[in-house]
Amino acid sequence: MYIDSHVNLHHQAFANDREAVIARARDAGVQRMITICDKIENFADVLSITEAHGDIYASIGAHPHYAKDHLDLTATRLIELGHHDKVVGVGETGLDQHYKFSPLEDQIAVFRAHAEAARTLGKTLIIHTREADDVMAQLLEEEAGKGALSILMHCYTSGPALARRVLQIGAHFSFSGIITFKNADDVRAIAQEVPLDRIIVETDCPYLAPVPYRGQRCEPAHVIEVQRAFAKLRGLGEGECSALLADNFFRLFPMIARPQVSSRRA
Repeated sequence: MYIDSHVNLHHQAFANDREAVIARARDAGVQRMITICDKIENFADVLSITEAHGDIYASIGAHPHYAKDHLDLTATRLIELGHHDKVVGVGETGLDQHYKFSPLEDQIAVFRAHAEAARTLGKTLIIHTREADDVMAQLLEEEAGKGALSILMHCYTSGPALARRVLQIGAHFSFSGIITFKNADDVRAIAQEVPLDRIIVETDCPYLAPVPYRGQRCEPAHVIEVQRAFAKLRGLGEGECSALLADNFFRLFPMIARPQVSSRRA
């Protein structure tokens, strides 16, 4: 079984062949996908993909790049939208001090609305964080202190100090095709350190195509290469790794129906 925990199927890169991309993923053995909402205005498009495909689920949220455009987004609104039975996560939200497309204070305010919604809904908070380790650690510790909060550090590329702090509050980590990149020893070091029961994998397609697809558009089918790289990194057999990652995924997203082991299609 292969699962892609983070895809962006509504992206313009898939506009001309989305159904073919989904079919290729299924033919490769990818049995579940979560397609991610980056802006509230795009949620209807995200949701329509999930409603057309039983094996694809959604999140609700606004990426930190667009926080400045979502200052009126409340936890109440996120909760209202997040009650849909195909919505299994809140986000991706978080902090990005690399591009700084939105002011930090706006990112923090929008992040807190997402955290409150995730806590209320009992759905996983999907975190994007880049070059904001100390602030992110403090925010997540504060929000986790307000009540039970399921946390996923998506496409983790931050440092070991943040990883160790959020592990203490129960966070899970997702690793992408970056673990196949030649210059990503720092990311591989984190992927080796995080406990095996706290890890899932993703593509973040259409971005971050893994080796041997570097330079091409990434697709959900490429999650196979991510999973194989992770198995090799941790010294796991293919079947052992597949079972482990699936168990972690369905525990983190309990609303998602687990397919029959023998099934290749939903």
